[in-house]
Amino acid sequence: MTGPSPKIVSREEAVAWRRDLRAAGSAVVFTNGCFDVLHRGHVDLLREARSMGDALVVGINEDASVRRLKGEGRPLVPGEDRAEVIAALEAVDRVVFFSEDTPGHLIEALRPDILVKGADYELQDIVGRRTVEESGGRVARIRITTGRSTQGIIQTVLERFGSGGEGISSPRNPRSGKENR
Repeated sequence: MTGPSPKIVSREEAVAWRRDLRAAGSAVVFTNGCFDVLHRGHVDLLREARSMGDALVVGINEDASVRRLKGEGRPLVPGEDRAEVIAALEAVDRVVFFSEDTPGHLIEALRPDILVKGADYELQDIVGRRTVEESGGRVARIRITTGRSTQGIIQTVLERFGSGGEGISSPRNPRSGKENR
């Protein structure tokens, strides 16, 4: 197993990196989310967001923040794992955690050129919009991929396997013969 991705950085490291990109004339795009169970809708949004600028920073809610927003059973995937999966995507240049319920403070610190959210958000409800616009940047709303959501995946798993996990098998690894877990 390898160590953490160098794309996962602290807020301070992200701000310094962003400052260097600004000095070089590069446009930085920012988006955020819980990214609890990565799905095609997330990937589509991240790819499109990245295509709007020279670099993409993704803010990820820390576990406690996800619990406050989504409920006690969430996140399903721990923060470090969510960050590693997002960092592994080609479209993503940096990943930064934030502990607040919204990324407002992180956006204030980064001052991205382009702030991206899904089109399911109304423009006036997008956290950080004023900060970005007052800094000369813009806000983009991206059409969401229909029928793709974390809640939809959770619902499908419950419908197919029940709340107790009945019917979920752990197939054996063909090389070792041991059960996959």
